Amino acid sequence: MAISLQYTNVTVTDVDESIPFYRDGLGLEVRNDVASGGFRWVTLGDGGSGPEIVLSVPHAGRSQADGDALQELLTKGSLPILVFRTDELDGLFQRLEASGAEVLQEPRKQPWGPRDCAFRDPSGNTIRIAESA
Repeated sequence: MAISLQYTNVTVTDVDESIPFYRDGLGLEVRNDVASGGFRWVTLGDGGSGPEIVLSVPHAGRSQADGDALQELLTKGSLPILVFRTDELDGLFQRLEASGAEVLQEPRKQPWGPRDCAFRDPSGNTIRIAESA
């Protein structure tokens, strides 16, 4: 049996505000943009057959109570960290920094192994980027 990750959801406060970070900053391409019931789900991927991410706001497709709870976690910065991998860490870091993204950590070698850096996306999600070995 073969199994692989197809996509994961990333909760953001504003889909339109987040697209440039993921598309222009990280270099992902928009693969799908679906509107329904006043909400949008935007899927982005790396151009290959790898996993995709889906950007949506907290209340998209959720009950009011669940959306409120997710909004609170997003506001607190308590949602899971996303980790990307690249073979051009320094160039990607410079591009994201030049875009005005909030830098949390400049590229450095970690005691547990990888060389990586960290940013916050426009909604406050922590994004780490590791250098390919």
